[in-house]
Amino acid sequence: MASKYSAGLTKVVVTLLLIGPAFLLVFISSRGCEHKFKELDDYGKVINYSFEDGDGKHFTSKDFKNEVVLVTTLQTTCPDTCAVSSWHLDQLIYQHIRKNRKKMKQVRIISFITDTKGNSVNDLSAIKASMYDNIVGYDPKIWILAKGDAKSLYSIKHNGHSLLQKGEKYFGGEAYTELMLLLDKSNHLRMVGRGSNEGEIRRMNQHIALLQKQYAKERKLKLSKNK
Repeated sequence: MASKYSAGLTKVVVTLLLIGPAFLLVFISSRGCEHKFKELDDYGKVINYSFEDGDGKHFTSKDFKNEVVLVTTLQTTCPDTCAVSSWHLDQLIYQHIRKNRKKMKQVRIISFITDTKGNSVNDLSAIKASMYDNIVGYDPKIWILAKGDAKSLYSIKHNGHSLLQKGEKYFGGEAYTELMLLLDKSNHLRMVGRGSNEGEIRRMNQHIALLQKQYAKERKLKLSKNK
């Protein structure tokens, strides 16, 4: 039995290596879900990021302390079909957050707006209008459009591999534009997934739920100790 498991695991690892090292974190983090571990892996703190939203308001990572943040990119030319599928992100994650706002009041989505090559875009007015037109109940306080240096935020390494991969197989030649980052309340990376893949967007939603359960368990434990 053990040899069959080892052979299967080796096959998965080899397959992922062929896909590209930028997605190794996806495999590592999703194992916790598949094996029903109670807590997500912690890949350490990301940089202190900053950006401006669609109204020109300035934010830093400190503004999201004690909040769960999902970071993505979106492209102005094709926000629904480029590096990230905004339709699946909307239907599978945003609408769930919006409809369960009381339970998920500390969950945010931050989408850095880029061109097709991953460069920051200064004028967010067109994509802001598109969000209001195409997303039911769009709330810019929940799903925040960001103008800033997304690439530096994605400058993450793990096990000797970087998310800043380049190549023709990636949208615009930049792998990071396709990736979603799940950041916890301490600005630590807890999962990476591809935003162009429906299955991985579903898995990301599951991991957000797992992270919330972890925090609920910690709150319950803290309350019991204070009694």
